[in-house]
Formats: sequence, structure tokens, C-alpha cells
Amino acid sequence: MVIDDGSTDNTLEVLKKWEMERNTFEFVYYTKKNGGLHTAYNMAIEHINTPLCVCIDSDDYMPKDAIEKILNFWDKYGSEKYAGIVGLDYYTNGRIIGDKLPTQKSINLIDLMVGKYSINNGDRTNVVRTALYKRYAPMKVFKGEKNFNPHYMHLQISKEYDFLVMNENLRFVEYQDTGMSASILKQYRNSPNSFAEIRKLYLSFPDTSFKFKFKHSIHLVSSCILSGNLLKSFKYTSHKIILVCAIPFGIMLTGYINIKSR
Repeated sequence: MVIDDGSTDNTLEVLKKWEMERNTFEFVYYTKKNGGLHTAYNMAIEHINTPLCVCIDSDDYMPKDAIEKILNFWDKYGSEKYAGIVGLDYYTNGRIIGDKLPTQKSINLIDLMVGKYSINNGDRTNVVRTALYKRYAPMKVFKGEKNFNPHYMHLQISKEYDFLVMNENLRFVEYQDTGMSASILKQYRNSPNSFAEIRKLYLSFPDTSFKFKFKHSIHLVSSCILSGNLLKSFKYTSHKIILVCAIPFGIMLTGYINIKSR
């Protein structure tokens, strides 16, 4: 399945050429007005009908044997007890992004994100049970904002389920200057409501450190200021005292974002 998020290239023509050249090649193509990666996820999840799914961004690709490995791994270890599989990402030069995952059967993505493991955590590929994607989709869409990280949904799912660990390369990643991983300060400024929603989720995680709460409280304050509603930050977290302490730093961060993202 290909979701064309308002691109101006010749994606459809390339796909048709592949279909003609390879008799076994089939694809489903959907096009939409450009709205950002998370809106493409929403459309894909709406139409997908396979038991498992994995989303690959336009500048990434999977190793040739990745799908076969995923299916064999899930046949052997998978069940409704798990959300899916988390595997490794690699740079196109063959170097792993971050460290390998802990050597255990399953892991919770929230624990991984908040730093409960002493590893250098990088981007990962998440293979998710489609039924869970459909349960949590669609992700919120804020008018005029295109930078809502789809990992939001994986973390939501992780509140209930762990992911099976697969310490193998499932995706090659090529970071582009115009991609979500670049120009983060500009994204903060252009999509403040989206980032405030993500910080709200982070601050709902139980048993996190003071450092974690304080850091994301600062970002929550900044995002709410950029959205024009600082008071909203008090509705988004139960850590009110930490939030109050974070306000001066959030104001400074907002000034930094406004200066550096121009």
C-alpha cells in the first residue's frame, strides 16, 4: 500500500512501471492532500486489512528478506498477548542506529523511551498488530500543523502491551534535510498543539524520574505558549508544582525557538 501525501513527483508512474515489469507486483495506491506523516498513517490504517502492518517512510527501505523474517518470527513467537515486534534501524551505510535492544523476549516501548535501559536508544521499526492500530487511530489532526510524530500511537499501545524484541535490521533509514528528523525547532514553532499533545502523553507515564518530568514540562510550557494558550499546560499534566517551576525555562525555550527557527 502506498499513501501519496500530496507529493509532486512521479510516484504513481513508477509504481505502474513496476507493475508492468513484474507480473507478481501488486499495489494499492491512495493519494491525499498534503497533511503530514501522521495523516498518511491515518489513511493507511483506515484501509489496511492484513494482520500485521509496518509503515515505511518515503526516504526509507527494508532489507530484501525483512518481510520474510518478520512473518517467520511472528509465526513462532507472536500472539494477541503482544502488540507486535520492535526491530532495528540501520543507516544506509550499514551502521546500526543506536544500540541493539536488550536481550529479552519482549520490551515496553515506554520503558525504552524513558531510559530504563542503559543503551543508546535510536530509531526503531515497529511492526504492529493492525487491530491495535485501528483501535487507537486516527491520531489527532490540528489545523495547519503537519508535524505530529506517529510514534505517539506506539506509546499509547505500550500502555497496555509489550512488543516482541527482534534484534535484526528491519529498515534502512536515510535522513533528509526536509524530513521529520531535521529542523526540529521549526517543527516546534509550526506545530505547537501537536507537540503539546505529545508532551501531555509523556507526562502521563507513571514512575518516571524528576528529570524526565521537568524536561517535558519545559517543552509543554513552550508548546502551549507557541500555541497561544499557556494555561492549557495546567490541564495537560498532574505535575503542577513541577510545571510551575518549569515556566521560566519554558519561556526561555520559546524565545530560543523563535530566534533559531526563522
